[in-house]
Amino acid sequence: MTLTIQGGQRQCEIVVSVRGLDVGFGDKTILDRLDIEIARGEILGVIGASGSGKSVLARTILGLVPKRGGVIEIFGQDVDTLSARERRTMEQRFGVMFQHGALFSSLTVADNIQFPMRESLQLSPRLMAEMAMLKIELVGLPHDAAGKYPWELSGGMTKRAALARALALDPEILFLDEPTSGLDPIAADAFDELLLTLKASLDLTVMMITHDLSSLHATCDRIAAIAHGKVIATGTLSDLLAHDDAWLQAYFAGERGRTIFADERVD
Repeated sequence: MTLTIQGGQRQCEIVVSVRGLDVGFGDKTILDRLDIEIARGEILGVIGASGSGKSVLARTILGLVPKRGGVIEIFGQDVDTLSARERRTMEQRFGVMFQHGALFSSLTVADNIQFPMRESLQLSPRLMAEMAMLKIELVGLPHDAAGKYPWELSGGMTKRAALARALALDPEILFLDEPTSGLDPIAADAFDELLLTLKASLDLTVMMITHDLSSLHATCDRIAAIAHGKVIATGTLSDLLAHDDAWLQAYFAGERGRTIFADERVD
């Protein structure tokens, strides 16, 4: 399956395909026959108002939230047809960074990074320690961060430590939930630069939920906007800036949006 990216008129392999996704809790519908696709090697930004279902979408793709209906295909496989063992094998190809890091407060940074390795791989303690140090270096943390606990880290270091853990199993797809939230502009820009470097060097595919307009501008190949339980628009930043949907117009219309996207707007 391929996806045509309109801006560059190029076709890309689809690694995640969601069709007709229906998710709800009780009598409340969160996602209503939603369709979305993620192409190999792209950073797809997902935007929407608070409570629109962005995180629910990611968690449903990951299998953490049950769906009422629809089809989710990952790497060309319908996840509903996979055995438990096949599902676990597929999940090892994912990396996940939750909004607040979700690091174990009682474990050091190194132990947090090693946790997925202990759960999924059969490696010696020495090899896991070496791999954890490699991930720490990969995300730009100092070596002495390995022995620190999450509460001893700054906000930016916590984000990098959580990213290192998400990369522990050398994933192909990275799911990021508000990765720059709570960071000052300098730390947020540094994280964006790190993400672009890792995407290029590790050949990552990224789904990033974010409200950060600067991150959208700096990192995303495409953006998908969610409202009323559906994807109401998808495309490049220029595509969404030119879209006539009232919510999208309001989303990008503020002073920060006008400044950040000045070069992208279509007259």
